[in-house]
Formats: sequence, C-alpha cells, structure tokens
Amino acid sequence: MPAPHDTADLPADAPLPRVLWPLLFGNFVIGTGVMVVPGTLNDISADLQVSVPVAGQLITAAAVVMCLGAPLCATLVAGWDRRRLLALSLLWYGVFLLASACMPDFGALLAVRMLAALAPAIFTPQAASCINLLVAPAQRGRAITFVFMGWSVASVLGTPLGAWIGGTLGWRAAFGAIAALSLLSAFWVWRTLPNGVRPPALSRAAWGLTLRSPALMLCVAVTVLFSAGQFVLFSYFAPYFKQELQFGPAQLSLLFAWFGAFGFVGNVLMSRNIDRTGAPRAVMWSVGAMALSLLLWPLGSNIVLAALIVLPWGLGCFASNSAQQARLAGIAPALASASIALNSSAMYAGQAMGAASGGWLIAQGQMRDLHWYGLVGLLAAMAVSWWASRQAVDHALARG
Repeated sequence: MPAPHDTADLPADAPLPRVLWPLLFGNFVIGTGVMVVPGTLNDISADLQVSVPVAGQLITAAAVVMCLGAPLCATLVAGWDRRRLLALSLLWYGVFLLASACMPDFGALLAVRMLAALAPAIFTPQAASCINLLVAPAQRGRAITFVFMGWSVASVLGTPLGAWIGGTLGWRAAFGAIAALSLLSAFWVWRTLPNGVRPPALSRAAWGLTLRSPALMLCVAVTVLFSAGQFVLFSYFAPYFKQELQFGPAQLSLLFAWFGAFGFVGNVLMSRNIDRTGAPRAVMWSVGAMALSLLLWPLGSNIVLAALIVLPWGLGCFASNSAQQARLAGIAPALASASIALNSSAMYAGQAMGAASGGWLIAQGQMRDLHWYGLVGLLAAMAVSWWASRQAVDHALARG
C-alpha cells in the first residue's frame, strides 16, 4: 500500500489520490444510515404504533449521541491508526443497523439506534481529519469536500432508495440493506487505507486553543444554526408531504432523489471551486440558497412546484457543511482534528435541536409553519457567518 506522506509537493490541480474513494463511500453509507429515519418515518410510526413526533425522537436521540460523541471520541481515539479506526467504526455501524432491524418495539429500537450512532460520531470527523496526511496541502480543501461528497451521494441514491424500500418492503428491510453496505465499506477501507495514518494527538492545550478561538467557535455556531434550521422541516419531510400533498412512497422517493441530485451537484461545484472562491463566501452562498427555499416554501402546492422550491435547498444542503470543514481547516490547520470534530458535533446538535423543535411544533398542530422557524435559523447562520469571517481576518493578522 502507498505511503501516506508522499504527496507534499503535488500541485493543487493534480488528481486526488484513489485512497480517498473508500472514505467517500464510507460517508455515503454513514449518510444513508443517518437519513434513513426521515425517509421511513411514516412506516416506523405505523409499524411500531407510535405517533410521528414520538418516532421523530429516533432522529433527536441519535443526533444527541453523535453530537456528544464526536469530540469525546476524537480525544479517546487520538492515537489510533486510522485504517483500523475507520474500518471498525463501519463494522460497528453494520452490526447495530442489523440489530435495529430486528427490534420488536420502539423503546428497544431507540436504544439500539443510539448505539449505532456512535459510528457517525467517529467516522465522518476522523476521515476528514486524516486527509492532511493523504493529500498535498494545496489539495486540502478539494479533498475534504470530495470525501464529504459521500453524504450528498447518499441523498441522491441512499435516501430515496431507503424511502422506497421502507414504503414497499418495510423499514426493517431498509435498515438491513444499509447494514450490508456498511460491512462492505468496512472491508474496502481496511483493504485500501495505508497503515500509519495517525494525525497528531490532541492535547488539552490544543482543545483549549480551539475553544478559545472566536473565529473557530463562531464557525461552529454557524453549523449549529443552519443544521437546526434545516432539520426543523427536513426531519418531517415524509409526514409533511403525506399530509399536505398526499404523497405516496413513490412520489416521496422521487422528491428525495431530486433533492439529493442537486445536493450532489452543489457539492461537486463546491469541491471544484472552493479553493478559488474561498470558504467563507461559499458558506454564505450555500446557506443563502437554503434560506431561499424556505422563504418560497408556501408556494409548493403540487409536486412540480415543490420540486422547484427544494432545488436551491439541495444545492446548498451538503455544500454548506463541506465548505465549513474546509473553512475550519484553513483558519487553523494544526487544530483541524479538534475543530472538525466540533463541527461534526455542531451539525448533529443542530439536527437534534431541529428535529425536537419540529416534533414539538407538529404536536402543537403547526406542521404548516415549520419552514418559517427553519428560515429564522438560516438567517441567523448567515449573520453569524459574516461575523466569523471578520474574526478569521483578525486571527490571520494576529498570526502574521
């Protein structure tokens, strides 16, 4: 296998190394497993005889585990070889997704789902943090967004397929299919990644520097806000479209596929252009695109209009977090392991906040108003992003 440190002198436009492909596929599996619950929420609710807000607790609880687990695991596994760590996390994911498919009631499913959520808490941030050892410095932004593209591929293929399987064969079949993919992904990572990929261990001092950096922590706050803003509504796409537009499994799967296709396009465009346009500007554009969709949301009175309205949201959804990871790595490369772990934690914290808020609003009979609450979160994210850019300039001047 190739040595992990032989890329330092490659130019920015050189092809990315093939070792990144299993990391991309791993993120595809992770993303599909995370988003399978929103896509199968109607079926889970009916099969386990719980209300939609109660079933939505699967999203909230898993997001809380991922939120707390990302920074804690970043410290606990700091010295692990990333080949072993990433392969084992995917193996863990497959085992507990398969166990989830066998659970007899909601309480048991909730407990096993929380255990499965430890894998996303490890894989996504640790795959991103080891990229510095696999690519040239000039390729860092492109490589990070390339690997994170697995999440947008999950939205194109994994989420609509999971929604379709859940709507036709049942949610248990959807969970089982993703478990099989996870085991395949673990094998590919194990066979492809080189030995000896160990990012520098994070000391207490490094965590302290990260937590005391206004530029880094404001960027993390941006992720919390736009993630929460999205998941107020995204968590409940399935029940929303069933209630408001009478969507069946086929229509819902098509909408998820359409949304995901533009998520993929947005991430590809981000990967190709971020090193030229700059991460802060890319974040602002992607969050602004999502805000536009929520502003226009009441106009989506049929499947065609709904598809047009979610298009900007798709373009910005995954691109925004890819840009955030590159932004954090660019502000303080030496602290990337800590800041990216915190960013992943922030993304999952936002998911938990958004899903819990959306479930509460639905219980209050406000399903039709979810988009307005989401829009507030996205506008707040744009304001904080502007503030973070100012702090990043000050940070750069202080270092220079």
